[in-house]
Amino acid sequence: MLCADEYEVYSQMASDFGVALAQLNLIVGDLGGNQRRIVDAALYARDTLKCRFVVFPELAISGYPPEDLLQRSAFISECEDILNGLVTAVSGVALVVGHPHRVDGKLFNAASVIDDGRILATYHKHHLPNYGVFDEQRYFSQGLDTVVVDIDDIPIGLTICEDVWEDGPVERSVAAGAGIIFTLNGSPFDSAKIAMRENQIIATRSKRNQVSIVYVNLVGGQDELVFDGGSLVTDATGELRLRAEHFKETITAARFSVGESIEFAEGAIAPNPEPVASIYSALTMGVRDYVQKNGFEGAVVGLSGGIDSALTLAIVADAIGPQNVEAVLMPSRYTLQMSIDDAVSEADALGVPWSIISIEPIFEAFLEQLREKFQGQDVDTTEENIQARCRGTLLMAISNKSRSIVVTTGNKSEMAVGYATLYGDMAGGFAAIKDVPKMLVYRLADYRNETFGQVIPQRVFDRAPSAELAPDQKDSDSLPAYDELDAIIEAFVENSLSESDVVDMGFEPDTVKRVAAMVKRNEYKRRQAPPGVRITPRAFGRDRRYPITSKY
Repeated sequence: MLCADEYEVYSQMASDFGVALAQLNLIVGDLGGNQRRIVDAALYARDTLKCRFVVFPELAISGYPPEDLLQRSAFISECEDILNGLVTAVSGVALVVGHPHRVDGKLFNAASVIDDGRILATYHKHHLPNYGVFDEQRYFSQGLDTVVVDIDDIPIGLTICEDVWEDGPVERSVAAGAGIIFTLNGSPFDSAKIAMRENQIIATRSKRNQVSIVYVNLVGGQDELVFDGGSLVTDATGELRLRAEHFKETITAARFSVGESIEFAEGAIAPNPEPVASIYSALTMGVRDYVQKNGFEGAVVGLSGGIDSALTLAIVADAIGPQNVEAVLMPSRYTLQMSIDDAVSEADALGVPWSIISIEPIFEAFLEQLREKFQGQDVDTTEENIQARCRGTLLMAISNKSRSIVVTTGNKSEMAVGYATLYGDMAGGFAAIKDVPKMLVYRLADYRNETFGQVIPQRVFDRAPSAELAPDQKDSDSLPAYDELDAIIEAFVENSLSESDVVDMGFEPDTVKRVAAMVKRNEYKRRQAPPGVRITPRAFGRDRRYPITSKY
């Protein structure tokens, strides 16, 4: 847990009143820990930033998203106890805090305003998203009431996340007299969202209603989701006046002046990250928080000498420190010497300890035991998969002994078409790049080299991708070229186009039919894959949920 004096601060000049945007990295279910974080942030906002208000993210007490924890009555009762404890824990600063709220047998996604030793008002979220990664209608009842609370003659309207994406809640708050809107958010990152959230949603809503919006977002990794922060303030014209850093826990002070209306006084605008940089930050944050929040002592990565494992190792080393990572090279009879050389070169450049364990004797033992069963049959993918499973078993054994998590190295293109081995290269606890298409893997690897110093050898970029499970094997033996494959997957999976629609885009009918068939028949594999960082708007698992058994 960060102590108050460790938070990064953007402090503005004192004015009529200050609002602290507490962009915190909280943990689902860590109720006592979350309470301490909230109290520390409130005291810091009061004593150091001299703010009158401090606004926290959506469901800050429970952590977000709490999912089926919300169906446990004891959990809700403990959240209520935490909320009531905050009433007496802090004075001299008004807290706006998110929490689950139970009323007459119904559960609401709520925001309460605490000041002067009491809860002044509680707002219930109006719009409950039920698409993509969201299923709030499974847990919460819809709020109906508009809440405007007056503190020090400042009329404050409350909204929660989706409420500012939809018409109604902000408009009704302004009509009820709100001079400023505080909105609490748990808005997860995807590669298309930062600009949309800021420019199309918050700025438009402010301008249309001529009201300043204080938007506070969660930051940190929670299972597959990453919350990127980027908390902000827009003024009544829709102009961006303050932005907190993305992918960083901060408490940011905004100052407002009070006259005929509430006006933003002064603020700092942190730069937005470039798209590839934001994805890399999301991946490292997702890995870091998954490993650390779940109590693993380190990570193990199977390093092959290819681009996928090279990028994965860099991400994991950047996330938790190279000293906490072990790279394991597991060559077979088909592994080229340059693959070993490139893998060692990268591990050394990153400062990651590495070891070599040949799978050849293990592979031979399997083949010997299966010799009679396989007699008279041609060598095929069965033998290839045995090699991958030898490696998976070794990595999981090392994981067990070292209390480290195996981070798998498969990308989204492979997962889409099933170019992966169950209980082999899919074996592990977390999948760092499972939502990263192959061509983006190259861009991210290039970004890592250019930004932080070259660790991935150029030859890894230049050579043709290969699983090295058969003589002279290339991925192109089994798959279309990755640039073409990624474009078809984007159309068919991300955009849900029909096969005929994809053909109309200019792709060969047979290629589209083959890729679509692979995507559909490998749903069973994806169901058994480890969780991994979501960085696209349509990730497998949380966003795209398809039946395994289907004739469509």
